[in-house]
Amino acid sequence: MENEKTIDVTALGELLIDFTQNGLSEQGNPLFEANPGGAPCNVLSMLTRLGHRTAFIGKVGDDGLGRMLREKSMAQGIDMSGLVMDEEVHTTLAFVLKLANGDRDFAFYRKPGADMMLRADEVDQHKELLENTKIFHFGTLSMTDDGVDMATKEALTIAKDNGALISFDPNFRAPLWKSVDEAKEKMIFGMQNADIMKISDNEIALLTGIDENDMAGIDRGVHELIDRYEIPLVYATLGANGAKAYYKGTEVFQEGFRNPETIETTGAGDTFCACGLHFVLEHGLVNLTRDEIQKALRFANAAASLITTRKGALAVMPTREEVETYLNQLGC
Repeated sequence: MENEKTIDVTALGELLIDFTQNGLSEQGNPLFEANPGGAPCNVLSMLTRLGHRTAFIGKVGDDGLGRMLREKSMAQGIDMSGLVMDEEVHTTLAFVLKLANGDRDFAFYRKPGADMMLRADEVDQHKELLENTKIFHFGTLSMTDDGVDMATKEALTIAKDNGALISFDPNFRAPLWKSVDEAKEKMIFGMQNADIMKISDNEIALLTGIDENDMAGIDRGVHELIDRYEIPLVYATLGANGAKAYYKGTEVFQEGFRNPETIETTGAGDTFCACGLHFVLEHGLVNLTRDEIQKALRFANAAASLITTRKGALAVMPTREEVETYLNQLGC
């Protein structure tokens, strides 16, 4: 990657409020805490903790919650000069409910939400962030509607034309799509352009029809995607079971770290993704060794494990020192 680039990672996409459960009221009603969130900025926040220069392009409402998101993100060290404030449409909200089996149920208030109102001409106004970035990162939630889909594709074109590596996270959220087929179409677009992809076991199952609980099936599914879309490096997250990396015919597995202090899993995948990009920023994408990849997966799994012990994600990402201390405690 070129030395003159001044930004390590620029991301585009949703920046929103995650209302996460935080106990019960005296009447037994659920209480919710307003945590800043959204996968792209979560990734950037962890990257800044690891010492990288990051920038964000997106849109929030010009309201109290939108201004809070801007301030919280800036406080993490993210360049928010590409954030547009919408005077008409409110900031997107997501209510995150923890289910009995540990999974999460999302309820989005986004019809419309400010994040989906980003336009291609607004991306052009901040194209210097894309021209000067080493990696451009995006997901499918910035492709759910025509306007923001065009904005995403404009950003991708600028980044690719200026030599950036492309990082893609499918980040499938069923309630935000008109149909599963439409979501798959956008996932395919992302994979066609990706140099690096972080994908979860359930997304692999969705795209390939395999059983997400069958490890051999996961391997077949990932290889099918790699062969079809020629993706150099794929990280597959397997929930609490760990993660795998696929690179030039090499498969590397790392068990997950089950943390007894886990309270919720929001942001775990984003934390992992950031660590995966950190590895690429340090080592590139050429001639990676099995030992290097193993070490990267171990670090990423540990960081993801730590974020599950905290409420929210964007504002509470672990530092490199915290992750290393945790690994030492685990004897790794």
